[in-house]
Amino acid sequence: MNAKYLIHAEVEIDGIVEKPDVIGAIFGQTEGLLGEELDLRELMKSGRIGRIEVRLESKGGKSRGEVTIPSNLDRVETALIAAAIEIVDRVGPYSAKIRVTRIEDVRSEKRKRIIERAKELLIKWEREEIPEIRELTEEVLKALREAEVIKYGPEGLPAGPDIDKSDTIIVVEGRADVVNLLKHGYRNVIAIEGAAVPKTVVELSKKKTVVAFVDGDRGGELILKNLLESVDVDYIARAPPGREVEELTGKEIAKCLRNKIPVEEYLEGLAKERVRVEERGAVAVPEQVVAAVKELKGTLMARLYNDKWELVTEVPVRDLASVLKEEEGVYAVVFDGIITQRIVDEAYSKGVAVLIGARVGDATRIPEKMSILSFNEVAS
Repeated sequence: MNAKYLIHAEVEIDGIVEKPDVIGAIFGQTEGLLGEELDLRELMKSGRIGRIEVRLESKGGKSRGEVTIPSNLDRVETALIAAAIEIVDRVGPYSAKIRVTRIEDVRSEKRKRIIERAKELLIKWEREEIPEIRELTEEVLKALREAEVIKYGPEGLPAGPDIDKSDTIIVVEGRADVVNLLKHGYRNVIAIEGAAVPKTVVELSKKKTVVAFVDGDRGGELILKNLLESVDVDYIARAPPGREVEELTGKEIAKCLRNKIPVEEYLEGLAKERVRVEERGAVAVPEQVVAAVKELKGTLMARLYNDKWELVTEVPVRDLASVLKEEEGVYAVVFDGIITQRIVDEAYSKGVAVLIGARVGDATRIPEKMSILSFNEVAS
């Protein structure tokens, strides 16, 4: 039945009884107590009181449990029924006690569930509908931004409209980078559009302050190398490791440009890194590990060694990060994969001293006490 209220009561009996014994005691000891109109049997026949549910557990020679009575009576009549069942003091031959713990307003609980569900539906609705509006707005803004992109110089390079007006220019790799910077208000941007540096950018660098803003990956390093060979670069800005300029948010772009460094400082850092690479390259790699490098190529497997260069375990590269968290006493890791910053950080945190991978990826923060080598360096 769909009850308006549920009477919840606890029952304690000084003996082992069954559910029908408790129900029989409730009917028997409340009969005639509140008159014919509120007699439990009559109320059940008319559907105003639902089926009495009893849950019992027997332990230590006693029975304990819960009694639930559904009610379609009004609040006052339901409260009278609840008070009436508390007069039950025996079940079968045993002393008993029934205590009503609460009367639940089922409709109130349903209303709460309805409200919560309505909130969920509203949030889902907004999540589904609002992005569509945002997408439409973004399409319009994108069209406006792309309309601002001009073709500059004989090469028709993608650029912002303020290239000639500004004393400082931001040099990026491609059109998508220009569009993204325009989106966030940077109108003095120009792209080189390819590996070869256009003559237009070379000439501009002689007259203006140049900020080279490149991706935070190996490709960005190569672009930067080309720029430094032919362009008078004043400052260098990098996207975060593994990120591309075209995907950065406005806040990220601002932070990258704010953290730009003078080209002299960048070149000094490169020189120091070369020294560190040479020092790391001096690590003595045993012949069996050199052989392991050749065996691992193309397998996507990793081998972990202790400080005596004894094999500890071999695992798939995809499990390397998780295995490093659990494995103790690992001195060196040789794996057929890219040495990323995540692997470097995980390995260093576990005391790994030597990291040998197929190639070095976006790892830019190399601990002083860690040697990092590529397969080519080991095999050469």
